[in-house]
Amino acid sequence: MSSPPSRTRWLMIGLAFFATVINYLDRQTLSVVAPVLMARFHMSNEAYGRVISAFMLAYTIANGLFGPALDWLGTRLGFALTMAWWSAADMLHALARGALSLGVFRFLLGIGEAGNWPASVKLVAEWFPTEERALASGIFNSGSAVGAILAPPLIVWILLRFGWQQTFLWVGALGWLWVALWWRVYYTPANIKPEVRPPAISAWKLLRTRFMWSFTLSKVFLDPVWYFYIFWFPEYLKAARHFSMASIGKYAWIPFAVAGFGNLLGGWLCAAMLARGISLNGTRKGGVTVFALLMTSAIPAVLASEVRWSIAWVSVAMLGYTGCNAILLACPADVFPKNMVASVWGLASMGSGFGGMVFALVTGAVVDHFSYKPVFIGFGIMPMVCAAILWTLVGPISPASSGRPLEGHS
Repeated sequence: MSSPPSRTRWLMIGLAFFATVINYLDRQTLSVVAPVLMARFHMSNEAYGRVISAFMLAYTIANGLFGPALDWLGTRLGFALTMAWWSAADMLHALARGALSLGVFRFLLGIGEAGNWPASVKLVAEWFPTEERALASGIFNSGSAVGAILAPPLIVWILLRFGWQQTFLWVGALGWLWVALWWRVYYTPANIKPEVRPPAISAWKLLRTRFMWSFTLSKVFLDPVWYFYIFWFPEYLKAARHFSMASIGKYAWIPFAVAGFGNLLGGWLCAAMLARGISLNGTRKGGVTVFALLMTSAIPAVLASEVRWSIAWVSVAMLGYTGCNAILLACPADVFPKNMVASVWGLASMGSGFGGMVFALVTGAVVDHFSYKPVFIGFGIMPMVCAAILWTLVGPISPASSGRPLEGHS
């Protein structure tokens, strides 16, 4: 067991969980307020898609920078810096005066928010053994669902009473409180300090490994599905299902509540499969395939005549995503040393950001010129492409699989 058995590791993963809650509160503020801002700033769906793409462009670039930077700076300093950056950027949204300024502030937010997952993956590698990593990853990643659950009712409440500017200011301020707590509490376990020294391999050399480029490609087809739900679902309820802002605040949280269970189910399924003697490779890939199948429920969601069934099917699809992601979050530490896992996840998430950026533009155009139906169908199929890539291109998921490619490019 490479990490200490003390209960302290649960405190540390709790801090990562709360960071992810704040990350999603910040991220969801715009999606909940979007109907108001689109009317106020006279924005079309295509213009809103460009604002989202500004976030995704920054997110894509920053993942490639933050991952390696976190391996050099260390978890404590790196996580504090990324939280401080994105909290300040979220508060700047209150100064927006149109689509252009909103896009600029969204770009700044994307830069900062990119650091949350590489930092959390690095924390898991430092504190948790192999058999607990999927569960630990699921715990911190469930903060995304909790943040998204809290966002609609909380942000609508602030919006209706104090105005849209205050929603960005209040939520952004939470991050500064977290930084103060984090800086006081977090430390690297003494017994693994030699393992977390800055890596000798460059990011570009790492990208040339089979696992790295194929894992990155798999995320191009998985993560944009989640981005669609968090950025477009409230607007879908308003435009296609004729919800009021009050109704969005009342019901939009439901799929995110269901999604929270996927994080724990992903960890539980992997632990159960490993306990039955299934290989690590089969466990990770098989688990992703099971949850990717659940994500195809996006198709009946858009075809359902009653909105309650549409929300129910979207809930299943989102549970599928969080199950997939809990498993994938554990994979970098399964293959690479502890001093490289932030780099691996950060670089792989460039695929996530690129896919999110491209599909945000496509979504806006398709919705404006056609409807939401082809969008939901496409996002129902894409997770199966991710699973196919894992089985055919990634290669074995095991600690030994990183050594040969790295040596081959030395």
